[in-house]
Order: sequence, then C-alpha cells, then structure tokens
Amino acid sequence: MFESFSQTIWLVPLYALAGALLALPWSPGIIRQTGPRPAGYLNLIMTCWAFLHSLFALLAVWGRPPQSIAFNWLNAADLSISLDVQISAVNIGALLLITGLNLAAQVYAIAYLEMDWGWARFYSLVALFEGGMCALVICNSLFFSYCVLEVLTLGTYLLIGFWFNQSLVVTGARDAFLTKRIGDLILLMGVVALLPLAGTWNFDQLAQWAATANLNPNVANLLCLALIAGPMGKCAQFPLHLWLDEAMEGPMPATILRNTVVVSTGAWLLVKLEPVLQLSPLTLQVMIIVGSVTAIGAGLIAIAQIDVKRSLSYSVSAYMGLIFIAVATGQTETALVLLFTYAIAMSLLVMVVGNIVWNNISQDLSQYGGLWSRRPVSGICYLVGAASLVALPPFGGFWSLARMGDRLAEVSGLLLLVLLLVNALTAFSVTREFCVFFGGKIKPMTLRSPEALWPLVIPMTVTMGFALHLPILLAQWHLLPSNLNLGVAFLLVLSTAGGVIPAAYIYLNENISKPIVFQPKALQDFFANDLYTAKLYKVTIVFVVGLISQIINWIDTFLVDGIVNLVGLATVFGGQSLKYNVSGQTQFYFLSIILGVALIGIIICWPLLAQISLVFS
Repeated sequence: MFESFSQTIWLVPLYALAGALLALPWSPGIIRQTGPRPAGYLNLIMTCWAFLHSLFALLAVWGRPPQSIAFNWLNAADLSISLDVQISAVNIGALLLITGLNLAAQVYAIAYLEMDWGWARFYSLVALFEGGMCALVICNSLFFSYCVLEVLTLGTYLLIGFWFNQSLVVTGARDAFLTKRIGDLILLMGVVALLPLAGTWNFDQLAQWAATANLNPNVANLLCLALIAGPMGKCAQFPLHLWLDEAMEGPMPATILRNTVVVSTGAWLLVKLEPVLQLSPLTLQVMIIVGSVTAIGAGLIAIAQIDVKRSLSYSVSAYMGLIFIAVATGQTETALVLLFTYAIAMSLLVMVVGNIVWNNISQDLSQYGGLWSRRPVSGICYLVGAASLVALPPFGGFWSLARMGDRLAEVSGLLLLVLLLVNALTAFSVTREFCVFFGGKIKPMTLRSPEALWPLVIPMTVTMGFALHLPILLAQWHLLPSNLNLGVAFLLVLSTAGGVIPAAYIYLNENISKPIVFQPKALQDFFANDLYTAKLYKVTIVFVVGLISQIINWIDTFLVDGIVNLVGLATVFGGQSLKYNVSGQTQFYFLSIILGVALIGIIICWPLLAQISLVFS
C-alpha cells in the first residue's frame, strides 16, 4: 500500500527546497499586500507533507532489508560518480525525526518571530537546513554527503546571522562558518584521497573494502584523521568547539534544530565511516581522547555559565563527545540510539528555555526564580526533558546510556568513569537550571511571566509526549539492551543522583547566597571563560598567523613592489635622460645607429678577436 512512498523517498528533501522557493517572493517584498506570514505557512505545509511521506515510507520498509537506488551523475574517463540513495528503516526513521523536529520548530517560530518581518528569509533558511539534513541521511555516497555538509555549513552561517544588524550576531556567524570550514577543508582532503585507494565513495562498498584493505599504517592514519576532522567541527568537539555557544545569538527556533539534529549530522557521517576508521587504531584513540576531553570539559563549562543558552550549548558538545567515544569503541547502533533519545530530550529543553527567554527578554539565570507558580506547563516539560537526557529510569536517556555503559565496562573502566562523570555533570547542570528558573522566590524579572502563546506551548507539550513514550518506542523497535548490566545501571543512577541532589540542595537552599561562587574563584573563572581557549588561540594560532601575515606584507611591500617600482623608476630615469640627446638632426641619428651596430658587432665577435690575437702572439 505504501510501497510508492518508499520508492520515492528521494523526494522528501525536495519538499523543503520547494517550500523555500515558494517563499522567495515574500523575501524581497515583491508581495507586500499579505505580509510575510504566507511564506511561513507554505513551508509548514511542505514540511508537514515531508513528515507524512516519511511516515508512510517507514511503514512500507519496516522489517525489510535495505534497498539502494543509484542516479548516475558524472562519467568521465575512469571517473564515475553516482548519487546513491539508501532506503532502510534507519534512514527513514532519521528522516521522520528531522522532519518532525523541523515541523515543531516552524510552528514554534510562528510565535517567536511574531513581530519580525523576516519570515520569508527565516523559513527559507530553515527549509535549506531541512532539505540538507534529509538529503544527508538518505545519501549513501561520501562525496555527496560532503557536498550536503557544505550546504549545512552555509545554512548555519546564514541562520546564525539572521539578525545581522547586531555585532555579536555577525561575529558568531563568522566564527561558526570559519571554524567549520577548517574541519570541512581537512575532510575534503580525506574524501579526495579515499577514492584512489578504495575506488568508490559508496558507504556500503567502502565497508566491504575496509574489511579486506591492507594499507600502510601511516597512510591509514593520515586518511582516517582527515575523515574525522569534519565531524569534529560539525559536532563542536575540542578544539573546534567555540562556535556553538556563539551560535546561540541566532533565533531560538533555529537553535532547536542546531542543538539537536544539525550537530548530529557530523555524528551521522562518523557512524557511516566507522568501518573505514577501524583501519587506524591511532584515529580511534584520538576520537576517544577528543570525545572524553570535550565531554568532561564541556560538562564543567556548562555548570559555570550564567547564560542559559550557552549552558545548554556546552551540554550539546558533551553529548556529542559521548557519540565519538561510542563510535570509537564500535558501538554504532548505540550511537544512533543515543542520538535519537538525545535529540528529543534536548529539543524539549531548548523549547522551554526559548519560551521563557522570549517572554522575559533575558538569558541571565541570576534574574530568574519562582516560575513554577507562573509556568507549570513549562516546568513539567523541562523536568521531562531533563529526565530524558540523563540516566534516570525509565526514561529514554537511561536506556541508551545503560547500553553504552555496558559495552564500555568491557572495553575500559576508565571510559565507563568518563560516562558516569559526564552524566553526573549534565544532571547537575540541568537541575541547576530548573531550580534557578522554577524554584526560589519570584524576582522582578519573573513577576509577570505567564505561559506563552499557543505556537510555543503546543510543540513543547507534543515533544514532551514523545519524550515520555521513548522507552515504549525503543522496546517496539528492539533497541533496548538485551541484557541489562545491573551494576552499570546502578552506577548510572547513582551518578545521576550525584548530580541532581547537590544541585537541588545548593540552588533551592535559601540560606546559601546567590549567585553561587565556587572556590577557588580562579577555577570558576577558568571554566566560565571556556578554559581560556579563545585567549589560548589568540596567543598561539592567531599570533603566529598574524606574524606570518606581517612578514608576507613586508615582503610584498618592500621586495615585490620595490622591484616593480625600481624597474619603473629606471625606465622613467632612462627616458628623462635620453630625451636631451634628441637633436632632430638625421646625421646624428645615422651616426648613433652605426655606433650601436659597431658595438654589437664587437660584442658578438669578441671571442673570435681574442682567438686571432692568440694566434698572432
């Protein structure tokens, strides 16, 4: 019945792009009579249809083996590039998640951007995001996956810079674009280098090649390190992590997507490349180190932030670090389950925070308090989102983290400790935010803070329903751990309690003065300022690049330009000097020609004259 939907699944990315094109007439104001709202409604309709198409396609492919569709794109000499599309329950499930969250974000934007006249531009850019992400998850080609990632990088830049008349917005958009470009450029080197070695960019064929490949260790290391550079930038991993907190300057509906599914695109590519990455043990170690450092560091930084959006952004980096660890230890299916539960939980948290910030016009946590009596729906939604994010049974996050912890306990006790620590830090962070927002006494900023408009509340409550049903969905899809390790599960719950209880005690205790200043103060400042990473870059990379640019500028100014200017001056000087020898007499010109010819003849015949003089001597 639904077979046609699965065979035409490649149309799903085109729905979003069609919505973007339909919205264009409203962007420059060609259509003025209706206002900008129809542009948003058109995109909503297209996203809704993409969601339904994905749902029907999932019903068609459920329980069936993956299928592939190939569209030939280029044939030249020995180079053949085709656009490969994979049709499987995993891919279409990812489509359903992307289109569903896009639909929620677009409904959310109806109220969030109620007074903004940039609807057409915003919804077109969100459609670009949606189309790019949908194309990525069904694409089975590394080359075209890279092309789509470039589109997403552009979309990130444009959406962060949506309110481009603000200086911080411009800076955040620029830094995000340049930081991602570093990873993308290195990834491109790996993509190009992989083709001569494997002879294909198809992910399935790459997995088959990697199973029997016998590469030089140095070649394998360089290749795989290049391939993980792009996901490091996309997932905001150390040292390419600074862009994500600056990206919070963009509109909150875009943040819902960026903090959930957009950052997950890098993790998706990482999962697809996992068989190739297994060729380099060094790369796997680097992934574990990068993921561990980012997860723990970002968790500590999140606790020290007073800007709630920045705090959430660092929690995003922390969970992406766990994805890196999962892929490095061969847990690709667990990584996908963790991405799924994380996306639902984080989207709910971002919606609640955006709801509050939209109404109270402040991101400073120290200005909030007592919202539970004013916003009970938001409070319940935040509790469900926080519980679904950390390891708290029976919510979805517990099962994904328990599954990961079970495997890490077999691989390395140290990695299990990293997982427990990150879970505890995340639990502390989200509990701190909840207690500051909804606990304590009412403050002047929250005196009048009713529940927001229905387009903000409905996506929250619907997402909360999905979050509550995550365990049921995981059970229906046979994604729960087959054998639950009770010891690991107990440690995870204990680590959650180790984060929740201290945070609740500190931030709900009226006897403790607020804001909290941890001792020593220098340590808190160290984490609040992102481990001074920006300053470290300034005195190292930025300083070296600046010094090199100054040297090149000196060479260009005094050597290159100097030589050119010297030639020009010599020409001018020669012309000015010779003009006085122009007498206008033909005899003088003839004499000059004879003397010149004679001089040239002497120069040419000089070796012969020298030999003649030797003969006569």
